[in-house]
Amino acid sequence: MIAKPLAALLLTSALALTASPASAQDSGALTPKQAEAVRKVVRDYLMEHPEVLAESLEALREKMRAQAEADAHKMLEARKDDVYRSAEDPVSGNTKGDITIVQFFDYNCGFCKQTFDALWDAVKADGKVRVVYKEYPILGPDSVFAARVALVAKAQSQAKYDDLHRALMKFRGRLDEKTVLRIAAEQGFNVEQLKKDVTNPEIDRQLAKVFDLGRSLDIGGTPTFIIGDRILSSALDQTTFRQLIDNARKTGAGKS
Repeated sequence: MIAKPLAALLLTSALALTASPASAQDSGALTPKQAEAVRKVVRDYLMEHPEVLAESLEALREKMRAQAEADAHKMLEARKDDVYRSAEDPVSGNTKGDITIVQFFDYNCGFCKQTFDALWDAVKADGKVRVVYKEYPILGPDSVFAARVALVAKAQSQAKYDDLHRALMKFRGRLDEKTVLRIAAEQGFNVEQLKKDVTNPEIDRQLAKVFDLGRSLDIGGTPTFIIGDRILSSALDQTTFRQLIDNARKTGAGKS
């Protein structure tokens, strides 16, 4: 790394510039002339080695990423009941499975739809995975409405939720209110009753709870998956899902 020689050079220069009788008398403080000399050393070095800045920025980004990940893991442990065991959340797959996948998603998120089949192919192939859905409508009012309708379906039964969830995820295009209600009608829901039920304050409370959880885990996008001790904000393919499931099982992380 070039940053280490830079640090050594600056330290040597600073020591050399301050090693004088005058500096000893004033506890090593740099005179204006000495300070300017140090600045020149730094400036000249960076002009000759501009890659140092890129390396330093990359090191800073990595440090910040690692700290954010550590903070998220601490919060994940502190709120594990809200993450894995909230009685209000839709739960599918093998509800008695030994590994849990938690998904934060939005019905208008293209990447969420892209990864839907991959997730379920992996879940079915494994047979021992529990899936917890976190309705996280961050892409506008249409998404909020779709999430409301889905939570109404969940209040009726998990099976009805599963059917509607799949239909909404399989739809290609923008899911506005009219389209959501049409799809719900195709799934056998009473549309007029749905329009009333989506205004229930309980739905607001459930969504607010998930948003609070998402913020505490620093989840800013969808899809975001929690698998084992990992929080992954990206679309994943079936192979990656299966690898993550296997790793979680081997390490004992993400046990249901």
